[in-house]
Amino acid sequence: MAGTASECEDGCVSEQLLSRATSGDEQAFRELTDPLRRELQLHCYRMLGSVQDAEDMVQETMLGAWRGLGSFEQRASVRSWLYRIATNRCLNALRDARRRPAPPELSFAPPPATRMAEPTWLEPYPDVLLEGLTDTAPGPDARYEARETVELAFIAALQALPPRQRAALVLRDVLGYRTSEVAELLDSSEDSVKGALKRARVGIGERLPGGREQAPLPESAEERELVAAFADAWEASDVGRIVSLLTEDAWVTMPPSPLEYQGHEAIAAFFEAVFLTRAGRAVRLVPTRANTQPALANYLADTHGGIAHAGVMSVLTLTPGRISALTGFTDSSVFARFGLPRTLPAD
Repeated sequence: MAGTASECEDGCVSEQLLSRATSGDEQAFRELTDPLRRELQLHCYRMLGSVQDAEDMVQETMLGAWRGLGSFEQRASVRSWLYRIATNRCLNALRDARRRPAPPELSFAPPPATRMAEPTWLEPYPDVLLEGLTDTAPGPDARYEARETVELAFIAALQALPPRQRAALVLRDVLGYRTSEVAELLDSSEDSVKGALKRARVGIGERLPGGREQAPLPESAEERELVAAFADAWEASDVGRIVSLLTEDAWVTMPPSPLEYQGHEAIAAFFEAVFLTRAGRAVRLVPTRANTQPALANYLADTHGGIAHAGVMSVLTLTPGRISALTGFTDSSVFARFGLPRTLPAD
């Protein structure tokens, strides 16, 4: 199988290094594979929607590659070979994930939702893990820009696709492998891959919101102004000001909760219920970034004072001058992945 242009840049290795690795040299194997770990982790994250699961799959991929290095026939680049292993590990994990437990209950009584969706086991991806990766050019057949394939809306839309469709779309339209290459990576036929791609493109197109390409540039003055206005309104528990910053068709979601709220009226009712749970306690917000988008880590003051506890991680999806989606992650364990503590001083 021929490699893509990016593989020649990222995956081609010297015959000497490969020979040392196949003869059992672990250091040579690490030199061979370590440069690809971070992009493989991002690939597994796209497939699985979970940072922890992606890390686990990369570990399994490297273990499988080390054990199977003797059977590597060099018909493809090392990069393609590792993607083949990683993709199949992810497909196996997705089959097991069907036995996930029910989503946890919210800590307050929410109002009726606009929509009850299928639970999506999604986690935010720290931007620090993307440094140096978003500039890596995908293959010539990629249909998406690198940035948009990391955004939460894209990752969430992927999770709604059946596993084989998901894999075909990521390999072909995100990474730019040719259809014949995708068929070989998935041990499938080209006709089967073409059919999966056709269905996947329709499915993901139905789920992606419009206007994503018009979002303010990361770290721009427009982005900072909009995030600051939202943070001020959130700290003040001012539902009216929050709603005024939203597009008319904005969504609020809380993966993996199936409850989803759209539009000013429904979102206002939801936030009124949220703020009732604060019972007058102050909230501290720490800015961070996830999936190339601005995010705010919420810390809620303890009822006895002194400290504030990690709560929700809120990721904002922006359009010009407005917020089109708020995604809240209620599992505070994600804070550690962003280098954030579990508690802060309350003041």
